[in-house]
Amino acid sequence: MNRLSLACIAGPVLVTFLLALTACGGSSSSSKSAPGTYSLAATALSPASIMAGGTSSSTITLTGTNGYSGSVTLSCGALSGAAPSCSFSPNPVSVSGTTAATAALTVSTTASTAGGTYSISVTGSDASKLAPSDGPQTLALTAAAIIQRVVVIFQENRTPDNLFQGLCIAPYGSSSACGTAQNQFNIVSTGQSPSGPIPLSPIDLGTAGSSPDNYDLSHANSAFVAMYNGGAMNGINPSCGTGLSCPADGQYMYVIPTDVAPYIAMAQQYTFGDEMFQTNEGPSFPAHQFIFGGTSAPTATSTSFASENLTGGGTAGCIATPGTTVDLINPQGVEGPGVYPCYNRETMSNLLDAQSVTWRYYAPSAGSIWTAPDAIQNLCQPQTVNGTLTCTGPDWVNNVIIPEWQVLEDIANGQLAQVSWVIPNGTFSDHALSNNGSGPSWVASIVNAIGNSQYWANTAIILTWDDWGGWYDHVAPKVINDGVSWGSGYVYGFRVPLVVVSPYAKAKYISHVTHDFGSILNFIETTYGMPSGSLGYADAHADDLSDCFDLTQSPLPFQTISAPVGAASFINNKSAPIDPDDD
Repeated sequence: MNRLSLACIAGPVLVTFLLALTACGGSSSSSKSAPGTYSLAATALSPASIMAGGTSSSTITLTGTNGYSGSVTLSCGALSGAAPSCSFSPNPVSVSGTTAATAALTVSTTASTAGGTYSISVTGSDASKLAPSDGPQTLALTAAAIIQRVVVIFQENRTPDNLFQGLCIAPYGSSSACGTAQNQFNIVSTGQSPSGPIPLSPIDLGTAGSSPDNYDLSHANSAFVAMYNGGAMNGINPSCGTGLSCPADGQYMYVIPTDVAPYIAMAQQYTFGDEMFQTNEGPSFPAHQFIFGGTSAPTATSTSFASENLTGGGTAGCIATPGTTVDLINPQGVEGPGVYPCYNRETMSNLLDAQSVTWRYYAPSAGSIWTAPDAIQNLCQPQTVNGTLTCTGPDWVNNVIIPEWQVLEDIANGQLAQVSWVIPNGTFSDHALSNNGSGPSWVASIVNAIGNSQYWANTAIILTWDDWGGWYDHVAPKVINDGVSWGSGYVYGFRVPLVVVSPYAKAKYISHVTHDFGSILNFIETTYGMPSGSLGYADAHADDLSDCFDLTQSPLPFQTISAPVGAASFINNKSAPIDPDDD
């Protein structure tokens, strides 16, 4: 060992020893700086909630550290189908030094984007596949779905107390499910009469079974007035349909639940409205005018309403035989001489045409009191064809579809219009005396056809009944009779059931909001971008059913509604249509 080495080893302290090692030719490995990287930050999406078809944006900031320099390509995590899509500008982003670089993120949706809250993961990658040092950033976006099709199914002549007792009794429901609490169905099992309470008794839906429905209670305006009884709701229905005999206490009945199991299943799965009222205080002819056009008035300026079914003829509308009339009721609630049932005013169809929204009205026959368009001059242009007065005109030919079961084929063939009204044949209408009990299967066949098709994703099905049919119901309507307000003398009628079926209907929800036929029209208007109340009739005085929907919820998966009769039975039914109303 030479003297230099000895001198170096002899250093008395560690620092001197280390310094000496260096001075003496010792060596150490050179220190390495940390590799360059970058971080990624994202501002919250703005707006945080959008309608399907809209966009939202965020600012993405990239910042280099430790001398990082590179080109970073931005991307969103896996999104597929009709989910939102991402785009960045610029992309890729050049990052150099510690100066922050930014890019604009745009999240886009389409009209078919499902409602719900989406988690969108934003990340980056450079040429070396280096990801951000702080990992991907997650953004939240809530999308409200757009309803693209509305199907109105209009059955016949029932009240909640009469048709939906199954919600309150075994095997489908229980007594605890019914009452006046927020989470209960407002349905009672005991009616009121001038002499005191009367328990409701079971009856079959149709004309067969252990307790067949072989009578038809009056549902004329006079029957409404008698049963309403000044708001006491304990009046006796004064009569049966023409030529019929009704049993004592015949109005105090409820339908055997097994007969209406498909209806009960829909009400329990989706939204049931127990404050839905028919708009008018009378039978089917005016009721169908209200569901289609918001009024039964003969003209746009008339303060009187068509209030009854036909007098002096069996064919309705603009092809009715000469001498046929429908009574009018004035704002004081007094019925007087009628007019020919061919009216000059707009309906919802005119508004839809103006918006280029497609529509169809499915019905069993022309000239029926249930076929609302046949009473509107601009839709049914009467001409004699082969000796028979016939509805003609472009809207009639293209949009009024006869027979009614064609709706099932249109769904199957991808030809469902944006708005549809579906009117049943009498045999599956739920109308007393004339139906065979297959109404719930008819409705289920339409719901199942839509639910198992591409249309389910963005369709609202609204099921209701045209009038109370003379059956007991315990909830008093708000009767307008001041002589000056819209509808005075004929608005509003008794409760009818309401079921809303849609992937965006609130699940297992009971709507206690007051609705009427105008609510359905208002919903159609707002769905297709028209001002609320555009017709200016019942729609202008009603809500828009918004409480029945949550367009931002994850869409409800469809579950097939079990029914005893399949769709093929209705499609293959070639019997003559039945129009049962005669009072």
